[in-house]
Amino acid sequence: MTFLSKAALATAIATAGLTGCTSMQIGDTLYNGYVVDEQSLKLIPEGSSREQVLLTMGTPSTTATFDSEVFYYISQKRQRAFAAMKPRLVEQTVLAIYFDKDGVVARRANYTLQDGKVFDTISRTTPTGGRDLTFLQQLLSGGTGAASSGAAAARSILGGFGGN
Repeated sequence: MTFLSKAALATAIATAGLTGCTSMQIGDTLYNGYVVDEQSLKLIPEGSSREQVLLTMGTPSTTATFDSEVFYYISQKRQRAFAAMKPRLVEQTVLAIYFDKDGVVARRANYTLQDGKVFDTISRTTPTGGRDLTFLQQLLSGGTGAASSGAAAARSILGGFGGN
């Protein structure tokens, strides 16, 4: 092969490779949660019952019952540049429906990520006081209850090896 034909072959291979890269969709867009329908929202104005909300909107993503009952319908849009990357949250909408003490819709609110109302919908955990101990730490700490009986058993076993 001559130098010119080798160069032409290399150029053709490089062009085919680059064309394949530009036509591939590398990134992903992931949608999670509830898709809010404006038609459904019109069916539950202020003064609607809790049952009417459940029939129209379905089961909420989560609820709150501290001062008054609130239904939250959460939707998220996440993007990642490559399949191996962790998705990044780019858009979040939280539709909140607040009920009064009689179980009637008092007001509706629509929060976005820009409003600073970010919910951790993945872990679904509530932080608590204290510290987490592994099984071995609990066993050797000699605390109360089952851990102390386990610690006593461990001491008696280990004491048997010491020649007592």
